[in-house]
Amino acid sequence: MKIKYTKKAKLPTPWGNFLIMGFEENNNKNNHVALIYGDIKTKNPLLTRIHSECLTGDALFSLRCDCGFQLKESLKYISNEKRGIIIYHRQEGRNIGLFNKINAYAIQDLGADTVEANHKLGFSADERDFTICSDILKILNIKKIKLITNNLKKIKALNKKGIKIVERIPIIVGRNKNNEKYLKTKENKMGHIFNKKI
Repeated sequence: MKIKYTKKAKLPTPWGNFLIMGFEENNNKNNHVALIYGDIKTKNPLLTRIHSECLTGDALFSLRCDCGFQLKESLKYISNEKRGIIIYHRQEGRNIGLFNKINAYAIQDLGADTVEANHKLGFSADERDFTICSDILKILNIKKIKLITNNLKKIKALNKKGIKIVERIPIIVGRNKNNEKYLKTKENKMGHIFNKKI
């Protein structure tokens, strides 16, 4: 495994009382967290969100993306379900880092889309490693999930690592005039699905 469990603590939120668990990558000491709601020791598929870190969207309320909206909606979904997990996958900007993400934004301001901007900076469209997320699920003995996502790459990556996705839950929130091009790029160039289940 690429990651190990570290600490846990209570985390009260507007959506209910979660448990926050810390995980650390073995090779570089990067850290990630899991937010757990209710009893996750169940044979039934667990409602799950893998949410990649987005400082601008999650904490600064940016309208350039739909990330902050997705995080809040996922917290609400899981609270309503009475059990579930959010893995907060700390690979900012699809794992190009915060400063490179700002550089990518500047390139987008000149007319490029998010994929073109990443390529101009020497990165692929998506640099994230979802193996970390499958390792966290395995540590928590979670084998079957209902995944809140529009991103088929997450489904393929988890399936490949032995996590069974029994249902995809679409999450269509936060569309606005500032992120229309971004969302269209995710759909047309990155294979995201915004209108149906699989």
